[in-house]
Amino acid sequence: QVRLVESGGGSVQTGGSLRLSCAASGFTYRPYYMGWFRQAPGKEREGVAGLYIADGSTAYSDSVKGRFTISQDNAKNTLYLQMNSLKPEDTAAYYCAAGRTLYSDVLASYAYNSWGQGTQVTVSS
Repeated sequence: QVRLVESGGGSVQTGGSLRLSCAASGFTYRPYYMGWFRQAPGKEREGVAGLYIADGSTAYSDSVKGRFTISQDNAKNTLYLQMNSLKPEDTAAYYCAAGRTLYSDVLASYAYNSWGQGTQVTVSS
């Protein structure tokens, strides 16, 4: 059974940084990609970053491009999200996900079938 466990969330001030981690285990398939999503209260879940496992290519939403960086450490089976220049609008629960079916949009939630429980990020002004 796939298990994705996020960590690294917390509270920071505007302009601060955080690094989220996602420890992955129990894969019975090789995922095509892994990604980070976020959901703020009253809003829909938003894909912010995706990474193709095979070649390491990445994709970002316009809202985080240039500020967030997704990366992987294959030896540790861990996915990361480095978040810099954080803004209050980045406040949300952040989720790690893995997808086993190849879709064209790596930032779409329908492309993923395994999800973590989430970690909260709060950015104060």
